Amino acid sequence: MGDSGESSNERRSLPRLLIVGAGARGNAYARAVTRSGLGIIASVAEPISSKRTNLGGRYIWHAGKRQEDQEFDYWQDYVEYEKIRRRREEAGERVLPGFDGVFVCTLDETHAAIITALAPLGLHIMSEKPLATTLGDCISIYRSLQGIGEQASPLDGAMFGRFQSHKDRILLTVASGNWRKESKTAPSLLTKSCHDIDFLLWLLCSPAPSSKEAPHLPSLVTSVGSLAYFKRSRKPALAGDATNCLSCPAERECMYSAKKIYHERHLARGNTGWPVNIVDPEIEECLAGPGDKNQAGSAANAKLMQRLAEDYSAETRQSEIEKRPWFGRCVYESDNDVCDDQIVTIEWDEDPLPLDGVAECSLRNRGAKTAAFHMVAFTEKQCERRGRIYGTKGEIEYDSKLIKTHDFTTGQTEFHHPDQPGGGHGGGDDGLAQQYIRAIDAVKNRGMSVEQAQRLYVGCSLDEVIRSHAMVFAAEEARREKKVVVWKDWWAANVEGQFLKVSTLKV
Repeated sequence: MGDSGESSNERRSLPRLLIVGAGARGNAYARAVTRSGLGIIASVAEPISSKRTNLGGRYIWHAGKRQEDQEFDYWQDYVEYEKIRRRREEAGERVLPGFDGVFVCTLDETHAAIITALAPLGLHIMSEKPLATTLGDCISIYRSLQGIGEQASPLDGAMFGRFQSHKDRILLTVASGNWRKESKTAPSLLTKSCHDIDFLLWLLCSPAPSSKEAPHLPSLVTSVGSLAYFKRSRKPALAGDATNCLSCPAERECMYSAKKIYHERHLARGNTGWPVNIVDPEIEECLAGPGDKNQAGSAANAKLMQRLAEDYSAETRQSEIEKRPWFGRCVYESDNDVCDDQIVTIEWDEDPLPLDGVAECSLRNRGAKTAAFHMVAFTEKQCERRGRIYGTKGEIEYDSKLIKTHDFTTGQTEFHHPDQPGGGHGGGDDGLAQQYIRAIDAVKNRGMSVEQAQRLYVGCSLDEVIRSHAMVFAAEEARREKKVVVWKDWWAANVEGQFLKVSTLKV
């Protein structure tokens, strides 16, 4: 699948990429890269043998042959291998070619250690969001490298006055899944919606990609939210003492039944991808191979039900409960503590810039404006974004499939259908992977600077990524302490005040 038949020299000129983490996200990017034909998935680092073998067999190894650089048990093994490879190359030995870029697709809390270890190797790095789970780790990453980020949008920020974005997320990730507990991961605003805050700041704070103007910084941040619904006090009386969906008397009436969500709405309809493959990646393999499809379907169903039936009791050690997801656990009986409903409001004051050579100032895109963002689990549009932009000249409404614009002057309304190439996140996985590889190719084969390629193909800077993550932490402080955060003061105290080595980072 990964070998398209090009000659060795042609293959060597394409960016060569390492996947760190062979879970759902690692496979999504491997699939996107392979489909694009723009790069080569050259290696995988993954401690779980079955996951490593699955990804390698699909995208890396050809005719079953494996080279020494095509798989690593741990990312640390790759770092040590690469240091030795470079020493041998410097000594004049003939060695295998190195990699140009790395996809970091591991658990959120591992990103900082991996990225800071990779940074001295000078590779191009694309990390899954969030960049890190603490502000300190974000700053550590900033210290270690300059210039890899992620962002994209088809919208021009010139006409916006007031921006309101509504984000909907699937509920089981914050009730019984991987991101249910803040002490083990991070607040849900960070794990599930940091890229939405990133999007808002990119639209309303960052200058145009070709501009050298300073960003229009926010003035105030507020947030309210809580664990409003997925808790024991909301449990239906019919459920009684049940703690697992498969043994619950209320399962057929419950809209949050794991059996309904994973089996009836997905596996029973032939979907073995997300979210089924999150429960157990091997379910996908049951139906992928040759043989009797009925038997394969029965095997897949049995494997899913086995995983959903897993549960814990009062005798189970807390460390055992916290170290893994329990997908069949009752959403009202889980150990979750993150928000399932949260609103963030960001305000900007007027901040005009002097016109070149004259005392007069211009507002341009720096007028007063407000952004309101809503992360909520209770919605028809699970895992989709909806938003409305109220501008001074018009209005824009969008969801994951359609953008509607209305011009106040002409009264005309237009409908735009963005290209959706397939793949996860409405085509976002494929689009982001392609732009990342194009940026690497521009540096590797066309002599473009990293900064220029980053801006041209990826569309944002590391400064902007750090700023948007910091905004999430500021919003969380506002929510927890029930206060209004003054952005400039918060940044001075929490970033510049504590991390003087990065005081050059623009607010």
